[in-house]
Amino acid sequence: MGNSNLYKGSLTTIILKLLEEHHKMYGYEITQKVKELTKGELKITEGALYPSLHKLEAEGLLDVEVTKVDNRLRKYYKLTEQGTKETVNKLSELQEYIKTMQALVNPKFVVK
Repeated sequence: MGNSNLYKGSLTTIILKLLEEHHKMYGYEITQKVKELTKGELKITEGALYPSLHKLEAEGLLDVEVTKVDNRLRKYYKLTEQGTKETVNKLSELQEYIKTMQALVNPKFVVK
């Protein structure tokens, strides 16, 4: 993706949507899933991901579950009930944003 700044405002929505679909994930798994789904076009760095995960946890949208895997502790993130509701809101906001941008960029293809 030419301008990674475009996705930064959507990072929270991306995280919430992935956790909604996969129940629980750890940080590296999230970065790899995004890379896979976007065929390498979108790469989320750990420097962007972990502050977002910690913020979502502090806001009560994520629960953290620590599990020992191969003698290492791994943090799994999963949605709280509030996080599930917020995912619906964020997806709706993103769809509206995309529709608005479509109206600006390519008005003849706008779905009403």
